[in-house]
Amino acid sequence: GRAYVQKRITHCRRNSSLLEIQLPPTPSRHRRSNEMHGQPRRPKQPEDDAAAAAKAAKLRELQVQVLHNHHTCTYTEEALGLSFKLLEINPEAYTAWNYRKLALQHNLKELSDPEAIKSSVDAELRVVELALRQNPKSYGAWYHRKWLLNQKLAPVDFKREYGLLDKLLKVDARNFHGWNYRRFLAKFMGVPEEKELQYTMDKISENFSNYSAWHNRSILLSNLLIQRSEGFESKEKIFSEEFELVIQALFTDPGDQSGWFYHLWLLAQTSTPDNPQLISSWPSNGAKLSLFPTRKNGDQNMVSSPSSICCYSLKEGIIPIVLYFNDPVKGLNPSNVKLNSDFVFDKDLQWRPLVITDSGYSNCWATYLEIRNKDCSTSQQFSVEVSIPCSDDIMSRSGSHCNCPVHFTFTVELGNNNDEAHDIDLFHDPISWSSSESFQSHGKPSCVAFDQLNITSALVQEESRWNLDRLSDEIDLFRDLPDENSKFAKLTLARLLLACAAIKSRGSSLIERKGYCEEALGFFSDLINLDPSHKRYYEDERSLVLMDQLTCDMETFMKYCSVQVRSNSATLNHVQLCRLSLTRIGFTERMLWVQMLDLSHNKLRSIEGLEALQQLVCLNISNNQISSFTSLEPLTKIVSLKALDLSFNEIGAHPIDTTRYMCSSPFSHKVERCEAFVECRKKSVNVEEFWDAILFFKSVNLVQLDIKGNAVADKDSFVTVVTTLSPSLKWLDGTCIH
Repeated sequence: GRAYVQKRITHCRRNSSLLEIQLPPTPSRHRRSNEMHGQPRRPKQPEDDAAAAAKAAKLRELQVQVLHNHHTCTYTEEALGLSFKLLEINPEAYTAWNYRKLALQHNLKELSDPEAIKSSVDAELRVVELALRQNPKSYGAWYHRKWLLNQKLAPVDFKREYGLLDKLLKVDARNFHGWNYRRFLAKFMGVPEEKELQYTMDKISENFSNYSAWHNRSILLSNLLIQRSEGFESKEKIFSEEFELVIQALFTDPGDQSGWFYHLWLLAQTSTPDNPQLISSWPSNGAKLSLFPTRKNGDQNMVSSPSSICCYSLKEGIIPIVLYFNDPVKGLNPSNVKLNSDFVFDKDLQWRPLVITDSGYSNCWATYLEIRNKDCSTSQQFSVEVSIPCSDDIMSRSGSHCNCPVHFTFTVELGNNNDEAHDIDLFHDPISWSSSESFQSHGKPSCVAFDQLNITSALVQEESRWNLDRLSDEIDLFRDLPDENSKFAKLTLARLLLACAAIKSRGSSLIERKGYCEEALGFFSDLINLDPSHKRYYEDERSLVLMDQLTCDMETFMKYCSVQVRSNSATLNHVQLCRLSLTRIGFTERMLWVQMLDLSHNKLRSIEGLEALQQLVCLNISNNQISSFTSLEPLTKIVSLKALDLSFNEIGAHPIDTTRYMCSSPFSHKVERCEAFVECRKKSVNVEEFWDAILFFKSVNLVQLDIKGNAVADKDSFVTVVTTLSPSLKWLDGTCIH
């Protein structure tokens, strides 16, 4: 109750000394602007320009000499001295560090005396120390020191290593390079993680503004809980203690962000299930797929069986199977995701993540059944069973395994060559999103299996009781935070509310869940006004909450859904989410069945998430803020996509579009794409200007494209690029090009 909350607030204010947390003096705004991590910046002097020019000249001369020695494999003492001088001036000269590695390996071949080897290693360690005096945050220097220790050429003086770290962290207690090196040393020595956890506590007690100490604490706690080390068996007990610890810091100085970030980490651990779970799939359980569910006997009002779903990719002999997990996972393969069917598929199936990351983790995985109807004279119907047993191979980033087995079945209906469905041309006429002539609404989709794979309510309640109680306490506590205009408090409250809503979504408390979302939307609206420098972030978060609200239950979602019927008898499931000021797309796991999606007249800058919609045939993202083709990369993963409306965006409007180069697209690294550049060069296209457009259109198979209203569409060579790389394209901006 409220009395309990007030008691906790008073306790936090009065008893922060229990942990000996010291509040550092708050610097003035002017002083803060001239500091970096509390270290003062020296004002620039007139003589600095001349000194900088002399330093640059010396640096260039040394670089030329070191590169020459590197290329000629010269490893004399004089050559090493030059590399040392270079690193003393510029510790970030990676080539110089690599040169010294090769030199050390070369020179050690001539040494056999352990003392001589130790002397060489110590000399190299001293070079690193001198470089760190110049720049304590030199990536190259710290990496070189780790490399030296990993070679195990001589006994490591750990007292010396920890002494170096102590000196460094006294100067800058938040130097993340130093903390990273400490983690390396602890692992190298086999120091118990419990001991390192106590060290983080000591540093936080000295100064709770030490973000690196909080960060290291989160890493250590994660490992100890995964390993279920002694004293760390109970997640609830540990996190309750951690919440109490960080709340003391937050109520002592609500303006310091270090504790807020740690609280955010605790919130993420508290609001998500311990193990990854499959929450959605396509096809859904019990679905019946066919190429085109058609009208019977030409009746305009009759559609085939409600369970029969149009699968447009069957026209090309492909059925995508999509598995969507609540947490990014890796390790899916044919041995742990089993497919059984009375139909013989064309080749072995491979599961691949639809969102590619360096680590290989993804929420969404897909495989593609290649189906060929060998007996073309008769219709066929067969079932496919998909089962995922408990598996140690399917693992989340936290190291937890998939322990909730799932089984679902769907049916595929193949027609014969005489079947009229094979002759249906969905794009006989161009699709017009603004016209009622292209499609006729035909009621609501009856094929949506909205909660087919949700875990049972009983299991949810068992797992979530402590989590929900804990989060509810935190909400009550932060509502009474003295600083009502603290952006951190409002953001944390919004996240707490959404975490409660997420837990409620796994149960049945829909009304209470919607209340959480409504309040969170209010906080994000406040934050947009309170903290305009982070406006885009808050708008993205607001969009996710709005998407959650619109799709969280069937009754609400159906207001935006319909079955659209083409005049040629094709039926497609349609969702219209227009004019909602969306800047980001979320909760696509609830829309895997969508075949027509209208997201026009929003504020979308990215379409990340749409790659999960493997049934998508028609997409309208006109009148948004898409600024480059690289941001459209998710669409290259959708095998069914045929119609795309990009009109009236901002593609090509910016002469220097940094998003083209910041995007994590693997386009520029795919060797097989080079032939597209060759084709375009043959037609006098400036490949350097249109490289992103070339790679995009080479990767999709569109029949209809609308792109008017974009600056790129007015360029002379653009139409050449599109028509050259899109042989299946029939309609361009409403005009037939074939």
